[in-house]
Amino acid sequence: MTDTSNTGSEPLTKKSVAKARGRSRRLAMQAIYQWQMTGDSISGIKQQFVDENNMAILDAGFFSELVSGVASSINELDPLLRKYMTREVESVDPVERAILRLAAYEFVNRIDVPYRVVLNEAVNITKEFCAENSHAFVNAVLDKVAKEVRHLEIQAKKV
Repeated sequence: MTDTSNTGSEPLTKKSVAKARGRSRRLAMQAIYQWQMTGDSISGIKQQFVDENNMAILDAGFFSELVSGVASSINELDPLLRKYMTREVESVDPVERAILRLAAYEFVNRIDVPYRVVLNEAVNITKEFCAENSHAFVNAVLDKVAKEVRHLEIQAKKV
């Protein structure tokens, strides 16, 4: 798989696309966190992140979709997450909340991304940005969300 849309000059391998998407998720989580904390416009926050970061090493379109998608889907994402938590979504640590919302958005709207990739990325981001054992909580919630939203994909993996 090659793609030249990121830099316009060098073809991207499957591995480099995955790395660019991983960076995009980390940046998207930070943008979502900022939006949650400030209530500023999502378009303004996205522009700030574009201005302040090297978008050439990211998948800029993916970043933009994730941030806008989470912001516009809160009314669907939060009830989905809430089903698998013992507390309200708003009471969850804001960074964990941003990660949960981001992964839930991908489970629902990015069927092209395997659920294991979404789950693994979310756990890794949690380990990087959150308290020591937060990844266990995030993994438990997202595993249940994945089983609901991606049940056909999960069943296919078992066969």
